[in-house]
Amino acid sequence: MEDYILQMKNITKTFPGVKALDNVTFNVKRGEIHALVGENGAGKSTLMKVLSGIHASSSYSGDIVLNGEVQRFNSIKDSERQGIAIIYQELALCKNLSIAESIFLGSEVKGKFGLIDWPETYHRTSEHLKRVHLDLNPETKIINLGVGQLQLLEICKALSKNASLLILDEPTAALTDDESERLLDLLRELRSNGVSCIYISHKLDEVFSIADTITVLRDGQTIITKPAAEITKNQLISYMVGRELSQMFPHVDHTPGDVVFEMRNWSVNHPQIKEKEVLHNININVRKGEIVGIAGLMGAGRTELMMSLMGAYGSNVRGEVYYNNEKIKIQSSADAIKHGICYVSEDRKRYGLVLMQDIKFNVSLPVLERLSRLGLIDDNELIKEVDGYVRDLRVKTPSIEQITHNLSGGNMQKVVLAKWLMTNPSIMILDEPTRGIDVGAKVEIYNIVNKLVQEGMSVIMISSELPEVLGMSDRIYIMHEGSITGEVDRSEATQELIMEYCTGIRTMNR
Repeated sequence: MEDYILQMKNITKTFPGVKALDNVTFNVKRGEIHALVGENGAGKSTLMKVLSGIHASSSYSGDIVLNGEVQRFNSIKDSERQGIAIIYQELALCKNLSIAESIFLGSEVKGKFGLIDWPETYHRTSEHLKRVHLDLNPETKIINLGVGQLQLLEICKALSKNASLLILDEPTAALTDDESERLLDLLRELRSNGVSCIYISHKLDEVFSIADTITVLRDGQTIITKPAAEITKNQLISYMVGRELSQMFPHVDHTPGDVVFEMRNWSVNHPQIKEKEVLHNININVRKGEIVGIAGLMGAGRTELMMSLMGAYGSNVRGEVYYNNEKIKIQSSADAIKHGICYVSEDRKRYGLVLMQDIKFNVSLPVLERLSRLGLIDDNELIKEVDGYVRDLRVKTPSIEQITHNLSGGNMQKVVLAKWLMTNPSIMILDEPTRGIDVGAKVEIYNIVNKLVQEGMSVIMISSELPEVLGMSDRIYIMHEGSITGEVDRSEATQELIMEYCTGIRTMNR
């Protein structure tokens, strides 16, 4: 008989008008890493909210069996008391507290007269930090830690509560490759010590490197559960999207025209550390109807380059910008938009959308002046235009009055694209356009981009995923430490060559 730490049996959860979970069965063995995968909107988050007690037991049907006993969780505290800890992609540590204060927040170590025993608190914190291989002072403030350290600290906090089942939701989304590998190594170590883990990720290579078992959810139903060793990546994608994906990156032969955009001798200093130059003498160009990729490791300066172009980053900005062979001056994002340049941020939730407003509000935001007559918004024209873009981009929504926060990641990204398409741009900058998006939605985004380019738009695409850069770009610039180290045509590009330029092993001069 299988030794299960967790069995979720026939879990059904309904929201008004939507059955989010339909008789889902999900079992986790003791001491295993179990990957839970599926497209955005498949039901993964809802299932984990049921498990962690965010959705109270009275709001769903079915049973949660933990260590052989049926549980009724009505809050996160209930599930934590039973050894379940959930760690979200958006980390929830208080920036102004110390590490020790954060780890024991809500479960303080008490001494005499009910006062906090700080020496014992620091001692226990040090012991917990050792478990996750963090060499840090317990008194260090959270605000002074990097994202990779914070992710490990969240696990540390969970282990301090004697968690035997960890739930990690996209834990490496904001980590470097080295930080990601450190995290995966820690999870392997915890597995060997009997800790079970539910691992949610869109990074399929990562899933196959870490998971013992994989469960696929689609449309709120359990599609399949299999040992990771018995399934291929192509099969997994097929289970996730319900169809074969013969090609992850739809190949389209573009026919680029003349150069329409150039940055010449572009140098930028740090916005706070004025004497530090972060971008050094950048020269790039883009042709009409072309996708230009910008590759580089984290910290290479890719986002800083495009943000500085938009007037949103840096100090002492030097260099020239040419649009259709005419020198233009951009001092703000509004200037860039007037010249037909738009920027789709890598952080769509923070910089791309007003999450608690509806689709109509978000899409029309940049063009309200154009849609106004004598200071009054022409609602009929606004609805007509927004509805047209939402329909063309196939945003899955009951109406354009749907609150944006309720959309999946892929549909949020389509709303951001619709917003900028409303400005009729000729150059679109896409910064990590498919980060946190499931494989099916990625293909839809790629098809949208290819269609725009075929219609004559020029696209600059920043991506940390080399297969994406190689699969979508006609030409690729590579950055390393604030400089362009290489320029490669699609026909010549390989992952190995790109990485040589990314790491500075190879440059255009040698």
